[in-house]
Amino acid sequence: MEKPSQSSEDAASAATDRIKDSAQQIWLAGLGAFAKMQQEGSKAFEALVKDGVGVQKRTQQAAEETLAQAQARMAGFASEFGTRAAGGWGKLENIFEDRVARALEKLGMPSAQEVAALQARVEALEAELRRQGGTAKPARAAARKTATRKAADTASKPSQRHKSAGG
Repeated sequence: MEKPSQSSEDAASAATDRIKDSAQQIWLAGLGAFAKMQQEGSKAFEALVKDGVGVQKRTQQAAEETLAQAQARMAGFASEFGTRAAGGWGKLENIFEDRVARALEKLGMPSAQEVAALQARVEALEAELRRQGGTAKPARAAARKTATRKAADTASKPSQRHKSAGG
């Protein structure tokens, strides 16, 4: 497990060493320029300035490449971290939904499936009434009143679901 981090540290150390070497060469070139300037004058100085510009460009390009590589690695780490965090939130959301559903069940609240089944049953009964010649609208209003009364009665009595589950 330590090899990837050791490898990246070695690469960073090598890049740092290259930059230090380049800085040392620039210093030596400056000293050499001073010595030659004393000997040869302005022509040598101009040639050394030109060489110095070339060295500076190469050193700057190497530093920019190293920085770009580091930025790319950090972007990869950030992306991976974001993906892992999103997965964690999804799991947390599922746990929360499961707990809420269990709490509602314990309170005697019908599930969405139970409500849908009752709705389908009411619609079937309404269709049967229409087929027999009655109208469904009064039956629907009566069904709502009856359901409201039953809900009030059920709220005042212990849940049937708990009676059957408990004993």
